[in-house]
Amino acid sequence: MGAYVVRRLLQSVIVVVGVTLVSFLALQAGGDPTYLFVSERASQEEIEATRRALGFDRPLSVQYLSFVGDMTRGDFGQSLSYRQPAMEIVLEALPATIELTVFAMLLALLLAIPLGVLAAINRGTAWDGSITTASMLGQSIPSFWMGIMMILFFGLYVRLFPISGHVPFLTPLLSGDVGAAFSNLPRTVYHLVLPGIAVATYSLARNTRLVRSSLLEVLEQDYVRTARSKGLSERRVLIHHALRNAWLPVVTIVGLEFGFLLGGVVVVETVFSYPGIGRLLFAAINQRDIPLVQAGVVLLASIFIVLNLVVDLVYVRLDPRVELSGGRS
Repeated sequence: MGAYVVRRLLQSVIVVVGVTLVSFLALQAGGDPTYLFVSERASQEEIEATRRALGFDRPLSVQYLSFVGDMTRGDFGQSLSYRQPAMEIVLEALPATIELTVFAMLLALLLAIPLGVLAAINRGTAWDGSITTASMLGQSIPSFWMGIMMILFFGLYVRLFPISGHVPFLTPLLSGDVGAAFSNLPRTVYHLVLPGIAVATYSLARNTRLVRSSLLEVLEQDYVRTARSKGLSERRVLIHHALRNAWLPVVTIVGLEFGFLLGGVVVVETVFSYPGIGRLLFAAINQRDIPLVQAGVVLLASIFIVLNLVVDLVYVRLDPRVELSGGRS
């Protein structure tokens, strides 16, 4: 297992470097960012001086290699917009994004599991058809559209939930102020409801279908038929035999789900003016703030890679038939 972990970590370094290269080239494709930091009436001398001060006068290859060298030392440079260390700004926004991501993931799982089980044990009935149809619809709805609908209906028409803002929970908790953190918790959840639903919709739909298909597959296995032939009740067969083995695909997707949700909150955070990494990166991309974008991309990619590795290791613990030589099989 140790050799597998080392190999995956080495692969992860290559992935992170590749991600930074793609994002760097994508930002450069928009043209010279120098003009974002000078006035429209700036002279050519002022433009050139600004370009040199920002380091944009160097060849792209030199700029990128310089960034990679600094990154290996933990230095992502100064944000061009905030004039502060880029990674510090990203880390300040991370707790809010984690709160939204965890809330959305829990919401999706807590609803997807019972809905998927209900559809599977009632296969071919109206329950199954309704849940399956709703799941297909949920997978086809863009998160930004769902967010706008949430704002219009629950925020402006019904006026049941706030349409913007955020009350921190993790920030005071991590700073040691446990009392303030749990005092904020009800209001934190209250502000997370609408953006959480918008983020969770796709995952809820996909996980519902995954639970349904996984459980249906398990219910057709020989050991389940054997349990039924022994006279065990359908409830006991379901809980003690079928569900235990139906969880494996769900466990696999849960860790990856967190990573996907973490990277997919950009639009939703922008729609709800939610102060997380998503909105921060959206603004940084518009402002061509390359150090800030690179810091955010590296952090999100690293989190996703670590979660992927953890999922592999947990999967092996749950299913000893899987070997780590080539990952999950």
